[in-house]
Amino acid sequence: MESIGIIRTPFTTINDMPIQPRGEAACQGQVVVNKDLQEGLADLAGFSHIYLLYHFHKASRTELTVTPFMDNEPRGVFATRSPLRPNHIGLSIVELMEINQNIITVANIDVLDNTPLLDIKPYISAFDRVNLSRSGWMQASEEEVRQKRSDTRFGR
Repeated sequence: MESIGIIRTPFTTINDMPIQPRGEAACQGQVVVNKDLQEGLADLAGFSHIYLLYHFHKASRTELTVTPFMDNEPRGVFATRSPLRPNHIGLSIVELMEINQNIITVANIDVLDNTPLLDIKPYISAFDRVNLSRSGWMQASEEEVRQKRSDTRFGR
């Protein structure tokens, strides 16, 4: 699997970042798609939100049990959003603001600067919205998630 571009954000260290897109609603970033793939961005501008799939390129280890940011209990990595996953793949839903050639401006970004981009997919409410869902162990309110920032627990 190869990168299709990079994600540019104001976050240059993994400490004190928002832990999810809802934590940084005002923050904008840019998704810079490789120029040879620019044609693939046709028709994307009609969507309000997009999924970004990316490589947690600063994750240097894998842990099968982690303590998530919103909890004090160790949890199985697949029941968390931890970057310490076996394949180090991240996922964020961001607001699409503008597309200018191969550069997508987005809001609500929670990604480390210079993160390798693996794929982009449109958010489609009719496909993706889940009205009745459960959040397992995660009991934090939306406000608590917005205010939470990363710390050193997933660093090298």
